[in-house]
Amino acid sequence: MSNAPEQALTPEEKILVGVQAQLAGRPGVLPAARGLSHFGEHSLGWLGLAALGAVLQPKRRKEYVTAGVGAFVAHAASVVIKRIVRRKRPDHPYITVGVGTPSKLSFPSSHATSSTAGAILLGRASGVPGGAVLAPAAIVPPMLTSRMVLGVHYPTDVAAGAAIGAATALAAIEGERLWADRAARCASKNKSKGSNS
Repeated sequence: MSNAPEQALTPEEKILVGVQAQLAGRPGVLPAARGLSHFGEHSLGWLGLAALGAVLQPKRRKEYVTAGVGAFVAHAASVVIKRIVRRKRPDHPYITVGVGTPSKLSFPSSHATSSTAGAILLGRASGVPGGAVLAPAAIVPPMLTSRMVLGVHYPTDVAAGAAIGAATALAAIEGERLWADRAARCASKNKSKGSNS
């Protein structure tokens, strides 16, 4: 009896097989992918960079705090969505899983989510002109690709994760602006009260 139906690949599984065939065997690719995996686990790498930036650049501490908060919130949002969607991770004989994962749930990729938010917000916090664009352009594609090279996410997992991360970053920036506006209004009111007393 043929086991062809068992071995049939979905379109996304075909993409994963193709990505692994093209990249996984190249020198340094798997160690780099595993390194990115460990860095992005639970958004801890991004939180560490945000904390370091806040210490080293005190004049931009507010922006680095926003970066840390945004990366963590993005990660938390992805975990909540995973528990709602409950999509299982890739599991096919043709797909090699190259790293352990804390859960069996796949959609969206938490690494993609927190890394996109973290890269946008840390790039912005750095004060480098265009940093909010340059940092994610350099960081996000390798992180997304690494999740597929390691066989732990489908393409739509990482694409959705990146979109959620970008939306979270924009929300964090807006939240920072609103907080600053509120603080300025409170300071102005207190100043007016002081001058009238």
